[in-house]
Amino acid sequence: MQNRFLYFPEPHWPTEQMLKYENLKLWQAKADDYQGLVATVDAPAPNGTIVLFHGNGGTAVDRGFYLKPFAELGFRVVLAEYPKYGGRPGKVGEKPFVAAGLETVRLAYEQYKEPLYLVGESLGCGVAAAIARQTPVPIAGIILITPWDTLAAVAKSLFPFFPVQLVLTDKYDSIENLKTFQQKIAVVGAERDEILPIKHAVNLYQRLPEGGKKMWIIKGAGHNDWPMHTDMSLFREVTDFIKIDVNQ
Repeated sequence: MQNRFLYFPEPHWPTEQMLKYENLKLWQAKADDYQGLVATVDAPAPNGTIVLFHGNGGTAVDRGFYLKPFAELGFRVVLAEYPKYGGRPGKVGEKPFVAAGLETVRLAYEQYKEPLYLVGESLGCGVAAAIARQTPVPIAGIILITPWDTLAAVAKSLFPFFPVQLVLTDKYDSIENLKTFQQKIAVVGAERDEILPIKHAVNLYQRLPEGGKKMWIIKGAGHNDWPMHTDMSLFREVTDFIKIDVNQ
């Protein structure tokens, strides 16, 4: 029951036409699997590498719009893909998603070195938070876009009279997973988020460790249309906040 309302996997590999249109290519590909997508041309990335975990709908190829703003700001982007999404083998769920993400982060660090950043979008925020807690790879900073605090809190707000604890097998507890994270965390919420009400992003932000956090709320934006309510200035502000000085 949980999986039916939480996961919407797309079972097909991205076609050559789709990849060409988005200027993307498969990353760390094998005969029957791959870890994610990267830009066709690996341009210089003086500020480091971002591993981005998308939301529960669509696939990594649908997030090609992240590449241009981050690339203009000096970052390489790896669009991580989940098991069962984008034609990848495996199962949906917090454990397989986090396990796959840990491997993606390990491979990104092995290939591109430091600094390495995590970006989460919606459900991907929960994945990124869990990875940040578990990975031995040094994470230089995190950006969370339209996040929640805990999956249980979201489920209770959506189904207040239903005993959600009986059906939830996944936790995605970003409050717990980020409570000891020592680097900077940027939280970006959508003011009119109709899927994950902004209160969940605010609660997460308030519970994060003090001293290394900052929040932006995109005025008038909903859960899926927030890119239409902002521009490069937001990407610049957020990355300026989290990025480390690579020249030190």
